Parts: sequence; C-alpha cells; structure tokens
Amino acid sequence: MGFFDGLLGNASEVDPNQAQNEFSQIYAPNEKVQKAYILIRDFFIFTDKRLILVDKQGMTGHKVDYHSIPYKNITHFSIETAGHFDLDAELKIWVSGSPAPIQKRFNKKLNIYQLQSVLAYFVLR
Repeated sequence: MGFFDGLLGNASEVDPNQAQNEFSQIYAPNEKVQKAYILIRDFFIFTDKRLILVDKQGMTGHKVDYHSIPYKNITHFSIETAGHFDLDAELKIWVSGSPAPIQKRFNKKLNIYQLQSVLAYFVLR
C-alpha cells in the first residue's frame, strides 16, 4: 500500500495468515481468517464466523478497538465500483440496530467484486 493510498483512505488486501497471526488473541477456537484488508493501520478482517474491525487509536496505536460483527447481524450491504475518473470503490454494510452503515473505501487495486463475494458467502449461508 502506498503512502498516498493510506492518506486517501484506500485499503489493500493483506495475507490472511498474517492477520491470523497478528491478532491470534482475539479469535475463537478454530476460527480462521478468510480475507483481510488494511486501511492505513486499521484492519477489516473476515473470518469464517464474523467480521472484525480493528481500529488502532492514538498516535502510537497502542489503544485498539476490536469491533466484532456476527454475520447474522448484517442486514444488507452494497458495493459501488470505481469509475474511469473515480479512484475509489466503496463497501457499505448495515448492521441491525444501527441506522448508519459502516463504510469503507478501497482503491482500484482491490477487486471489490471479490470482497463482495466473500461477504455475500458468509452473510447468505
């Protein structure tokens, strides 16, 4: 991920094994990372059981918020693809009990269709 991509809020895909190892203390027994993305220094992790949003806070990033969303609580989601002049694709996820969606922007390097497919697989099963 380039420096300017990070500043612009774009995300890049991370090796699932890296995310599995880096956050091993937060997973349930036998929970496996399927896909992971990094947004500056925050993570967007899809496991076989839930979606985990990792928000590293403050200047040092020592304070970390782990937001766990069971797939059954995701009511709907949408993707907006990047156009010719638009550099970003966007994913929106609505969670039951919250009127505003969770929004993440991704650069053109990321296959937004693949991300949507992963989310659809876990939400729709």
